[in-house]
Order: sequence, then C-alpha cells, then structure tokens
Amino acid sequence: MTLLFENCTVLCMTPGEPEPFRGWVGIDGRRIALVTRDRGEADAFRAAHPGLRCIDAAGKLLMPGLIDTHCHAGMTLQRCYADDLSLMSWLNDYIWPFEARQSAGDVMLGTELGVAELLLGGVTSFVDMYWHEDRNVEVVRRMGIRAMLGVSYFDTNVKEAMRTLPAAMEAARGCDRIRIAAAPHAPYTVSPENYVRGKRFCDEHGLHFMTHAAETAEETRIVRERYGKSPVAHLDALGVLDDRTIAAHCVHVSDEDIATLVRRGVAVSHNPQSNMKLASGTAPVERMRREGALVTIATDGPCSNNDLDMWEEMRTAALLQKSATGDPCAMPAEEVLRMVTVNGARALGWGDELGVIREGALADVILIDLQKPHFQPVHRLAADLVYCGKAADVETVVVDGEIVVENRRVLHTDLARLFRDAEAAVRRITACRG
Repeated sequence: MTLLFENCTVLCMTPGEPEPFRGWVGIDGRRIALVTRDRGEADAFRAAHPGLRCIDAAGKLLMPGLIDTHCHAGMTLQRCYADDLSLMSWLNDYIWPFEARQSAGDVMLGTELGVAELLLGGVTSFVDMYWHEDRNVEVVRRMGIRAMLGVSYFDTNVKEAMRTLPAAMEAARGCDRIRIAAAPHAPYTVSPENYVRGKRFCDEHGLHFMTHAAETAEETRIVRERYGKSPVAHLDALGVLDDRTIAAHCVHVSDEDIATLVRRGVAVSHNPQSNMKLASGTAPVERMRREGALVTIATDGPCSNNDLDMWEEMRTAALLQKSATGDPCAMPAEEVLRMVTVNGARALGWGDELGVIREGALADVILIDLQKPHFQPVHRLAADLVYCGKAADVETVVVDGEIVVENRRVLHTDLARLFRDAEAAVRRITACRG
C-alpha cells in the first residue's frame, strides 16, 4: 500500500524533530518514505506513485502508534469478573479457576476482543503474556497488529510451555510483525531452575524474556524468605536480567534494585492503574527514569485494570508520580509520550525502527482527530495528548504500512459477531463454576 497523509500536524518523536509541524507523511510498502514540510516534495512523491492513496488529514495529528509493553489480552473474557480483591485472593479464588475452564479457542476469542480494543485506542504494538500463544499467533496475523507474544508458565506447566515455545515460533515464521518470548510468571510461582530453563531457551533462539517482578509487598516477603534476596536481586543472581528482559511492575524496588535494572539494561513496564486497583503500591518510576532505567508504560490485563486504554495509563502515570513525589514537574508530558513510543520500541527490540516518524522507519502510525472540545485550544500539544487525549480520538491506525482501523472501524473483524461469541463463551465457562 502507498499512502500520503496531507496537511497533517506531524509529531515525529525524534531528536531532530522534537516539535510538531504541519506537513506531509508518505508510506510506501511497510515503511515511511517521506516526512516533509515542503509541498513540492509531497507533489514529487505523489507523481512518483501513480497508485497512491491520498488522505486529507487537515485538523488531525499523525504520530507514532502507541506501544503497550505488558498485557494479558486474552483476559478480556474476565473483564469485571473479579473486582475489589487482594492480588492473592484475586488469583487463587477467581482468575486461576476461570482460566482452568478456558479452552484454547476461548483464549483466542479473548485475545481477538483485546486486540480490537487496543487497535481502536491507537496501540500498534503490544507485549502479551498468556496461555496458548501459539494459537494467538493466528489472531495477531489476521488482525494486523504488531505483537510480542510471551508464552507464560508456572512450575506446574513448564513442560507444556517448553513445547509451546517452538510451536509458537513456527506459527509466527514469515510474519515480521510477530515475535515470541518466554514468560515465567513470577519469582514466587517459578523455581530458579525453571527461570534459568526459560532464559536459556531464549538465549539459544534470540528471543526476549519477560516476567512479573516485585509487584507486591507480599511477593517481596515470600521471595526474601525463600532466597534471602529481593525479587530483582534474586532474578539477577539467576542471570536472567539483561537488555532482552522486560520486567513488569517493579513496584517494590530499592535503590540497589534500580541500579541493577539500569546496569542490566532491563526494560521496566509500568502498570499504574492495575497497581492502583490491586493496591500493589506506587512504583518509583520517576526515580527509575532519572537513574537511567528504560521505563515504559502498559495497561496490564483487562481484568485488573479493567480496560486496555493507553491514554488513561499515560495520564495516570503522569499524575501518580507527581502526587507520589510531591513534585509537579515529575514525569513531564513529553517524557510520558517517549515512554509509550520510543522507549516501548527499544523494549521490544525494534530500536529506532518503531516509535518514531522518520523516513525509513516501519510504518506504524496513528491519526488523531484534534477537532474536539477537550483538545482546544492547543497551547502545548504533548500536554494535550497526555492530559486530555482519549482512545476515542484515534481515527485511523496503520500497522506495517496497512490500514487496520479506518474512521474508527476495525477492518479485520466483525465486532458484532465477536461480542456474541465472547458472551456465549463466558456463559459456558462461568456455568461450570464450582
């Protein structure tokens, strides 16, 4: 597909173009081929591409797609199923029993619903951590989103996970949008041996590695009692922390833990609303950021959040750090936008190919309608996006050069059918309860 977005406000998120400008962005195939303020260059691009589709984007903003670095998309079937509970009760009494009654088809259905929600909110890449990821490859392929699918495991199902990993890699073969990772659940549910086993597989196959870490005070207590170390120190001693590791939450971390995360190049995935809802605590994100940690923002799953809205997460992340630190200058809007674009791309291993609008980068972009009362007047665009932006403002979504959402319509699924199927699956699963 060859596209030209005309007369748009462009937010590149690159050091060379830190400020928004009015211009044109051309896409040829999978990559951005033109970023210009010059009408003559735009005309030349138009002349060189006879089959070009031109999109008038006057009054709209073109920016990189958002990147959600920690999600359990399949858990949309459990949205609002178990609320107002502590984490351990939530897991043991509700979530894990529900999951035990799900089929692979149910997980695929939940993932499809989650991906539709992500796309409508301008998320072009997400990091998933769940079951049946070998089957979820099919959903991701069809829906057109970019994803890193983490094969989750506990000690109780590690053998199954070690079979699923190569199956998922094979299913994803030939699709550059999909990467596979190993995803041990947490230091209190996975033994040292099984952490090392998963990391060794990743190292052998060039995969990323992800895990929950230091999410709650209870987790920290359990890990200290078992291993005499904090969760971060424990994982570091196992040799599983490096620049291909994504650590979700990192709420209960010391200065020494933060130094370890920085030294190892670990990507920290901050999940502010989930942490608030489960009363897990407030991650010291501003301190981590200032110490040089690679910090990103994510939604977590739609059962502990309860939605997959990255715009809400951006606003919450910024306000929460200002409140927690007592510093109104903490987490400025421009930095929050970097966390959901540039930093997210680095966390996924796509470097400067994603998270930016520049010639040669992969064409994952979103078009936002600025002609809304809550965006007017525009004094500082970054602040408008972080403090006022909403998922419903996203009009068009392009992933890998293909339009996947147009005029707020998801192109690769039938939402009415999807809603019916999800409702029927939940009725069947909950009918088996007890």
